[in-house]
Amino acid sequence: MKCPYCGYSDSKVIDSRPADDGTTIRRRRECLDCQKRFTTFEIIERMPLMVIKRDGSRQSFDRVKIINGLVRACEKRPVSMSQIEAVADEVEQELRGRLESEVQSERIGEMVMQRLKSLDEISYVRFASVYRSFKDIQTFMEELAKILGEKQE
Repeated sequence: MKCPYCGYSDSKVIDSRPADDGTTIRRRRECLDCQKRFTTFEIIERMPLMVIKRDGSRQSFDRVKIINGLVRACEKRPVSMSQIEAVADEVEQELRGRLESEVQSERIGEMVMQRLKSLDEISYVRFASVYRSFKDIQTFMEELAKILGEKQE
């Protein structure tokens, strides 16, 4: 690691500790030439995850898009931001755990809806109405009937 002060290419690690919930490592280093100290962070290099949209186009996975969709669906509902972030984290973790470099957008939507249904049914219906593009009241009622049927079981 090059020293940011003098540019010398050798340093020693003085201290290492986990940071950001264990997803990164913070290292305190000392330059072997000028003896100045600096901090570096080590993170896992992740393979890019591509999302295949309905029209066949591809774009990089963006966790923020999941959060934005959930925020809209959960507006004025008793769902906290930490719960929304937890859903996004679970979905991303499951996707990255599959070791596939591409995923269909429909699969992501289904994963989000599965988690949202147990969190808040109204938010689930809101999310589903946008995600599944309910075209009329009949398709909306069919989705509600499914929820009611699952509840009675």
